[in-house]
Amino acid sequence: MAFETGEVISYRAMCNEEESSLQRGMNYRLSTNHSVLLMSRRRNAPYVDRVEEEGAVIIYEGHDAQRRPGGSDPKTADQPLRTETGRLTQNGMFFQAVQSGREVVRVYEKILPGVWVYNGAFSLTNAWRESSNGRLVCKFRLEVTEESTSSPNPSKGSSRVIPSPVKLAVWERDGGKCVLCGAADELHFDHEVPYSRGGASNAANLRILCARHNLSKGARIE
Repeated sequence: MAFETGEVISYRAMCNEEESSLQRGMNYRLSTNHSVLLMSRRRNAPYVDRVEEEGAVIIYEGHDAQRRPGGSDPKTADQPLRTETGRLTQNGMFFQAVQSGREVVRVYEKILPGVWVYNGAFSLTNAWRESSNGRLVCKFRLEVTEESTSSPNPSKGSSRVIPSPVKLAVWERDGGKCVLCGAADELHFDHEVPYSRGGASNAANLRILCARHNLSKGARIE
């Protein structure tokens, strides 16, 4: 995996890593080893994703059927598990994956136009349907995996998903640049006090570092 949890990336870099154009938010088995989900918790996001248990769990909402010319609004219909021809939708594939065993899912989050963050690798542990605004929506529970909690950078320690409003606040405060050198590429959201050592995932304990300073911090902590 080329990215570390909390790393800021471009859409192109994300697509290159996954060897896919990633035109949809749910991507079951892009490779034999993992699936990919794209999430957003921005105000205008089309789906309701949420982060729980101090960033160790993501509850991801399934996706609607595609809008058809002259058809009804997909937001008024149940989120489908199968197409009209009986094929599994992406919702259905992820539902089926829960029954077949552990599925590793890489999660990327859009925080601003052109700005994405790798949230880490998660294990798909549960799926269900629930009522929302008069229709059924799909929900998927993702729990952080060892791939996300172990890192070659000791400063990161046990990683968790940083709340979206905190990411935005830190990004705006630090101007989207490394606070130590002003670099605007290869950026990471960094815990000044590592999470594994009791550091909080709040704006006061977070800053943006470039890859060079992020790695040098890890070497000092080790």
